Amino acid sequence: MIRLTEIKLPLNHAPEDLTSAITTKLKISAEQIATFVMFKRGYDARNKRNIQLIYTLDITLSDNTLTDKLLSQFESDQHVKVTPDTSYKYVGEAPADLTERPIVIGFGPCGLLAGLTLAQMGFKPIIIERGNEVRQRTKDTFGFWRQRKLNTESNVQFGEGGAGTFSDGKLYSQVKDPNHYGRKVMTEFVRAGAPDEILFVSKPHIGTYKLVSMVEKMRAEIIELGGEIRFGTRVDDIHITDNQITGVTLNNGEKLDSNHVVLAVGHSARDTFQMIYDKGIYVEAKPFSIGFRIEHKQSTIDQARFGDNAGNEILGAADYKLVHHCKNGRSVYSFCMCPGGTVVAATSEENRVVTNGMSQYSRNERNANSAIVVGIDPARDYPNHPLAGIDLQRELESLAFELGGRDYNAPAQTIGDFLKGKPDSQLGDVKPSFTPGITLTDLSKALPDFAVEAIREAIPAFNKKIQGFGSDDGLLTGVETRTSSPISIKRNKEFQSINTKGLFPAGEGAGYAGGILSAGIDGIKVAEAVAKSILKLD
Repeated sequence: MIRLTEIKLPLNHAPEDLTSAITTKLKISAEQIATFVMFKRGYDARNKRNIQLIYTLDITLSDNTLTDKLLSQFESDQHVKVTPDTSYKYVGEAPADLTERPIVIGFGPCGLLAGLTLAQMGFKPIIIERGNEVRQRTKDTFGFWRQRKLNTESNVQFGEGGAGTFSDGKLYSQVKDPNHYGRKVMTEFVRAGAPDEILFVSKPHIGTYKLVSMVEKMRAEIIELGGEIRFGTRVDDIHITDNQITGVTLNNGEKLDSNHVVLAVGHSARDTFQMIYDKGIYVEAKPFSIGFRIEHKQSTIDQARFGDNAGNEILGAADYKLVHHCKNGRSVYSFCMCPGGTVVAATSEENRVVTNGMSQYSRNERNANSAIVVGIDPARDYPNHPLAGIDLQRELESLAFELGGRDYNAPAQTIGDFLKGKPDSQLGDVKPSFTPGITLTDLSKALPDFAVEAIREAIPAFNKKIQGFGSDDGLLTGVETRTSSPISIKRNKEFQSINTKGLFPAGEGAGYAGGILSAGIDGIKVAEAVAKSILKLD
């Protein structure tokens, strides 16, 4: 097949225009095209009056000799190449007499893909998840949002599917992926019930409710292939002999033996981080970010980004990605933007308030929200201790709990009053989506002065890029502290801890991913590394 990239057509083009674009580019007739498929579709909305759709197409010609001729003819054209093979190829297969079973700690996107890939290769992994299965976890989470009853082991952060289950379900990433692991992640999701469109739209997403049923189907496949999943079970100890991992002890006292353990806990497994640090496993502090959730009417963002094309079905609800470099040397950026979504309570510890964003597949809620956060550098902002970032997170989350009224309300303030530095008196047109609820207060007390100063400078700058972003009626809700893991568990080229053989740090919690797709990709890579180690492959 021949792959054509950067095929640009008007937003409302006719279906036959794709065929015309192919024939024009390759200088062939329509009859010479056997078939073509859309590999990717994105858009360029920089000119709101002339939004362009951008396609990547894979074309099969009726004559193979013509394919070779055209590839030779367009050899110097970077937009005409042979279609790459994106099919997944397993690195090995477990022998029938294998007695050791690898252990996967954590069943978020990384642990899910690691466990699934290991199961598909015949290794029958044992997966340990401290939270509940996804249906019960959903009940636990909604119980907190609606009744303020927090289950510290089953919530937005902990449970089957990981933190990504209660999110926008974004499935795009900027990680380099020459081996097409991302395609396997997407293919597995589609097999489990995700919409086919995630395979070709440029910014695919799924949404919470679709993720729930998908995770269940993937779990069923792991079990059918001989894997085992233990919910409501926490790893309380890791056993190490002569720098080699030998097994784990669970919170019920049971000991599981294995020389291959995947550590795929999320970025909020603070007690696990403390445990591995105490065991002498090498850990470093890493940068993360802190800030607020910002809400606008989705119609405001749609109009600013798409103009008269707002509401177009192909474009959907508009998103944005913003960054501003401040005078005080800080950078402020948008993170985890949720079009047509809600701000959600995301704490996993009592007497602390944390925000995050979530949306459904339809993205049809009234507000748009995203995190507006400031970068934190361990060398600059807190003591040089591997776990000091966790202390800073907890300090800010506890302060937010106090400012919110000590009942899990989140502290909030309109953008106008925050920028003017005056106490908030009433809401504007943007109604808060956060549950359990908000308490209007002075958000300048919620973050360090440098962060408040930076965000106050950044919002007017963002307003120049998106008209209405700095509107007085917009709403800020605090605090956002779980943008990424505050630690990195260093690993070598074999994906094993640099000082603990057989321990495979993986995903967001270990500092190797940021989002569902990149976490899933890392899970596949680590599963391959485990298989190679067990099979003694190079």
